[in-house]
Amino acid sequence: MRTAMVMLLAFCLDLVMGDPRWLPHPVREMGRAISALEKGLRGLFPATPGGERAAGAVLALVLPVGSFWLGWAVLWLCGRLAPWLGLAAEVLLCSQCLAARELKKESMAVYRELERGDLSAARTAVARIVGRDTGSLTAEGVTKAAVETVAENTSDGEIAPLFWMAIGGAPLALAYKAVNTMDSMVGYRNERYRYFGTAAARLDDLANWLPARMAALVMVALCPLAGLDAEGAFRVWRRDRKKHKSPNSAQTEAAMAGALGVQLAGDAWYFGELHHKPTLGDDLRPVQPSDIKKADQLMYWTSGAFLLLAAWGRMAVSLL
Repeated sequence: MRTAMVMLLAFCLDLVMGDPRWLPHPVREMGRAISALEKGLRGLFPATPGGERAAGAVLALVLPVGSFWLGWAVLWLCGRLAPWLGLAAEVLLCSQCLAARELKKESMAVYRELERGDLSAARTAVARIVGRDTGSLTAEGVTKAAVETVAENTSDGEIAPLFWMAIGGAPLALAYKAVNTMDSMVGYRNERYRYFGTAAARLDDLANWLPARMAALVMVALCPLAGLDAEGAFRVWRRDRKKHKSPNSAQTEAAMAGALGVQLAGDAWYFGELHHKPTLGDDLRPVQPSDIKKADQLMYWTSGAFLLLAAWGRMAVSLL
């Protein structure tokens, strides 16, 4: 019962407060830890494919396990000081594992710049939420990038944290965020991270395998509430969900493409290198800036519905 209550309170806190810059945030600290550990591990292991894989494997073990136990220790200490403090700390940590408010805030910043016709500012805004090179994107490319990141982060930033939160509370949600943050920083197939990032990328694939599929199915089911095409979302999801090299990324992106009736994905530049990717969805119409708003609405409906399902499931298990 407690975990379900914490999840509900954390979700509401994220909607109200988001991630204010003045408040210390575990993901920012994870980012600093990853940078420091990468530097140290590269110095300890030989600069060979095997050595880099081993160094990356150590990182993939140390950071999630350390995040779990550090989160547990903080909650234990706060609970020892006062029960209400332990509850407040868990709600805060869980809310910091969610990203709905920040995702909407950043994606709507892209939308506003596109509506103003300021392509340069729109590129700058979208660069804050995507990993690809944005300097040469067209207005349509910027819009697609924003819609795609909302779709992908419906799973990575909302459904997956809620899933692991329902199983293991704040400590397991923090461990998941450590895995996801590692993947976003070192899980690339470029020259620098081809070997070092292998373990992080595979661990992220594993941690997101079930949540990504659950997110896509809930997204399809909630399309009517967002005024979108559920039949198209299901059809495109079934057809295109396995097109991406990642086993998870295309799940929610395909569902979103079908829901909106547009074509997403395709070739993109990362770190100055062109990556060829298949398209998702049907090119029924051009992508419009308003699709960013529609994607945000579907993200909120999907997250809220999954929250209720996960909280109910957690309460049901606690009563057994």
